[in-house]
Amino acid sequence: MNNQKRIFIVDDDPFINMLVVKRFSAEGYLMEAFESGEDCLAALHKNPDLIILDYLFVKENGISMNGMEVFDEIKKVKPDIPVIMLSGQEKGEIVLELARKGIDDYIIKDNNLIDSLNVAIKELFSRED
Repeated sequence: MNNQKRIFIVDDDPFINMLVVKRFSAEGYLMEAFESGEDCLAALHKNPDLIILDYLFVKENGISMNGMEVFDEIKKVKPDIPVIMLSGQEKGEIVLELARKGIDDYIIKDNNLIDSLNVAIKELFSRED
């Protein structure tokens, strides 16, 4: 059905990565998880069909690109890859800024995360077909 579409999940929370990989691998997607935006950017040559990207990355040393910076870099290198942003942020101004930048979808990290992602992924890929 999804002809082996490759999806990157980029989140510094290993639990979220595991949850998303497990759920969507079961749907037949080729899933790859990254715990930093830098790791994701280094793997862009694999041409993912979709990137699910966390908005906020926390590192011990405090030096890490945030989701917005990673998004900007992805769009410089591969402007056609759709990106879904994940966040615990519900601030309207953040959502607005992401929309202006051309994010494909924005999903709040809550108890409905997997269901919301499922809907967003299906919608995105149905637009392409």
